Amino acid sequence: MNTGNFIYPIQEYIDRVEEVMRANTDGHHPEINAAIEHLLSSGGKRIRPAITLLTGKMLGGSIDKLIILSAAIELLHTATLVHDDLIDGALLRRGIATLNAQWSPAATVLTGDYIFARAATLAAETESAELIKIFSKTLATIANGEITQLFASRGIIDRNEYYQRIYAKTASLFELSAMAAAMLSTTDEEIILSFKRFGYDIGMAFQIVDDILDFTGEQITIGKPVASDLRQGIITLPAIYYFENSNDRTILEIFSNGNNPFEDQMENLIDSIRNSDAISLAFQEAKRFVVHGREIFANHSDSVEKTALENLTNYIVDRKF
Repeated sequence: MNTGNFIYPIQEYIDRVEEVMRANTDGHHPEINAAIEHLLSSGGKRIRPAITLLTGKMLGGSIDKLIILSAAIELLHTATLVHDDLIDGALLRRGIATLNAQWSPAATVLTGDYIFARAATLAAETESAELIKIFSKTLATIANGEITQLFASRGIIDRNEYYQRIYAKTASLFELSAMAAAMLSTTDEEIILSFKRFGYDIGMAFQIVDDILDFTGEQITIGKPVASDLRQGIITLPAIYYFENSNDRTILEIFSNGNNPFEDQMENLIDSIRNSDAISLAFQEAKRFVVHGREIFANHSDSVEKTALENLTNYIVDRKF
């Protein structure tokens, strides 16, 4: 399944979201324009704007406000990627050079800060105080998650820690995408909370699949070394399942004393995880999150937007990169 199965009903609105994201940079340093153009042209499936637009349209929301909200959320996402790549020392994303591969750390940080500010400005244009509050809370959640991972998450084999980490990293923004769209479209608190849960569930599934692809993908496809998280000491769900279901304690041996492993030891561990049932177990967990999230559709009449959202949930677990 490809993105066309859920983008086509809203393609014209996605195009308007792109226009809003590129707008209002007049009077700023020309390198800002170049950086934003580079970031927005380097790929991205626009899944979060799709969730926002489809949810809001399904609930009868104002398309103009939904477009502004979608642009704000995608710019927030883009800013986090700029800082993530710098923190991780990543030189490629989706096979394309990252900003920090071309600029100094200071210039990269400031560009990320500028994009955060643009995202906040757009969020304020929705004129919803409650939405601005959850937008700010989500940004704080993401930043706190990154700090926690930076200082306390290396080599930890713990499911609850993993779930908290991927919520902060990914699911919180999916949750915002769906919940904020519902907030702009209805006053029914039950519906708003149901879409918050929907965003949470598919966001968790999305990150789990990302973590699976980190093991199963090829470097040329995923744009980074295979098992790059594990190489940095970040334990994701496939490695957790492998540890729980085998007698191999190599993960503990590698990370317990904080030393870097020998390359052949790490490569053997990666191969063992790739060839075990840990991959399929993690995939089944991602599917359970998606199934749970899709339960909300039972309470909504059939529509083009509802079908597209269902297709989007299928895409999340069927994608290859």
